[in-house]
Amino acid sequence: MDFGGGNEIRFERSGRAGVVTLTRPQALNAVTHRMVNALDKALRAWERDDSVDVVVVKAEGRAFSAGGDILHIYEAGRAGKPPVDFFADEYRLNARIARVEKPYVALIDGIVMGGGVGISFHGSHRLLTENAQFAMPEVGIGFFPDVGASHLLPNLGGSFGMYLALTGNRIRYGDALWSGLATHTIKAQDQTGFLDRLVATGDPESALRGLSIPARRETDSPTLEAIARHFAQPTLGDIIGSLERAAPSDAFAAKTLATIRTRSPTSLHIAWREISAGSTLSMDECMRVEFRILNRMLAGHDFYEGIRAAIIDKGSTPQWRPAGIDDVGAADVDAYFAPLGERELEL
Repeated sequence: MDFGGGNEIRFERSGRAGVVTLTRPQALNAVTHRMVNALDKALRAWERDDSVDVVVVKAEGRAFSAGGDILHIYEAGRAGKPPVDFFADEYRLNARIARVEKPYVALIDGIVMGGGVGISFHGSHRLLTENAQFAMPEVGIGFFPDVGASHLLPNLGGSFGMYLALTGNRIRYGDALWSGLATHTIKAQDQTGFLDRLVATGDPESALRGLSIPARRETDSPTLEAIARHFAQPTLGDIIGSLERAAPSDAFAAKTLATIRTRSPTSLHIAWREISAGSTLSMDECMRVEFRILNRMLAGHDFYEGIRAAIIDKGSTPQWRPAGIDDVGAADVDAYFAPLGERELEL
């Protein structure tokens, strides 16, 4: 079935299912504009097709999807043509996935970050294997948790979503299940059996029977309590102050504080605000807010500096502007969230 997408994404009708496979394993299935448009077209077609009961998204190789194609974004932005259209289409797709009325099953066996999260975690069924690793690491490259993270992360209990947003730390399948990010966990070896059942029945719940396993959370109770205590504070400054007070006698607080201090101060402020605000917004509203932030990010400094340090001059230290968390003023942050007028995201 050809919905476009070239050799980057494959679409198949199998039994009762529409099956999507990400096919850029050499690029860790980083999401491109072509993949976004093709998946959007397939979803539109399959939503109207009575012979398709379920949509399943999976990937080739050792990663589900390590994010968006940020090198392309960097080069386009540096050339004075920031790819706003790519993000607009990507965000529209994220919102569409959240609205799909048919079961939408993401089968995640490997790394899932950034843009990969956007095409998997807004569906009804998020299945993670023991090989899965989840992260929203954007604050580390001077960006912000997007692709609907402002809708996804606020709903996690114990301020776990705020912790993930402000640190960019990776978690495994047990923590994903415990926090509600994953709906089910499954052994990697059982994926084929699950898919065989799914295409035969079109029903994820019956296909999962006997294959869904309870994964134990990886983070222990004292650490979860510490996360809840520190990251529930009413401002970003209070979160950092709470960690600072605990750090001299608490290894978790010291390590977490050290991580946060390497992140873009601007990104931290924006992430804190969007995750705080997202708890009361619909998915569509979240995507409009994220698009406002995105436009300002692509016109700013830290995103390009973060990619330069991480990818272009691998392993170098980014020089953030402003350099300190206290140097970012409220008006600076407000500007990222200001309406775009005629350029608002249309959904």
